[in-house]
Amino acid sequence: MNSAIRIFSVALVLAAIAIVAGHTVVGHSADRQTTADSASFFLGFDLNAYPGDDALPLLKKTFFFSSYWLSAPPGEKSSSWTGKRKLLEQQGFGFLVLFNARESREVKSMQAARTKGVLDAQRAAKLAAQEGFPAGTIIFLDVEEGGRLPAPYQAYLQTWFETVAASGFRSGVYCSGITVDEGHDVKITTAQDIQSHAGSNKIVFWVYNDSCPPSPGCTFPKAPPSPSLSGTDFAAIWQYAQSPMRKQFAVHCPANYAQDGNCYAPGDQAHKWYLDANVASTPDPSSAKQRGAK
Repeated sequence: MNSAIRIFSVALVLAAIAIVAGHTVVGHSADRQTTADSASFFLGFDLNAYPGDDALPLLKKTFFFSSYWLSAPPGEKSSSWTGKRKLLEQQGFGFLVLFNARESREVKSMQAARTKGVLDAQRAAKLAAQEGFPAGTIIFLDVEEGGRLPAPYQAYLQTWFETVAASGFRSGVYCSGITVDEGHDVKITTAQDIQSHAGSNKIVFWVYNDSCPPSPGCTFPKAPPSPSLSGTDFAAIWQYAQSPMRKQFAVHCPANYAQDGNCYAPGDQAHKWYLDANVASTPDPSSAKQRGAK
């Protein structure tokens, strides 16, 4: 082979390598930037407190989406996420837009349930609009109580769903997907209970189930599991790990939580952001374009 042909052949090989490199699938490890083309399911995190502007580049290496509290999270007086939507969007994050539900003890009568359901839904819609979320955005109502819910509380939830939809947004719910044994061979999850009362309401379900199995514990796999493996086959999002680890549920989980019992983001060597880990069927779960949203 003469030198001219040899040089031309080497150039072809280098060009081929460059093409292959340009199409290399990017994983979800902490040292690689996430791309939506590389996954069937997508990792996300949620935190009650905004992690800070400086945290976003590191978190984006692993996660496609982030929680976003419209209201104050449970136990807090205000939301530290307010005003951060644009920055998160610029960093490439999708969203889980959240609004905190009242506790069942606050809605003991049907009249109170419907009145407060309307008021809370209208506030959620107003806050979503103020934060710049477009019409059709799915707002998830955060329901912390598990098992079968009291009838007035179900009325509160369904009124909230209906009013949010009437305000131009979509209804979602964050709730337990952990089975509760009521005795006499009756078992139920909160997700099943809410769905059974939904009627014509179209609700997107974000369930938490940190029991192992089915949860893999505090891990961030390159090929995340389907939300349907949570035990709730109609779930669009699955929160599979919580911080701190709830020992009564996660006792059989792999030893992949930190020594202090929290779940930290990959690459967070200083352990600044203990978070809850999620997987979804879309990189932007609150988008109106989410699969399953009607």
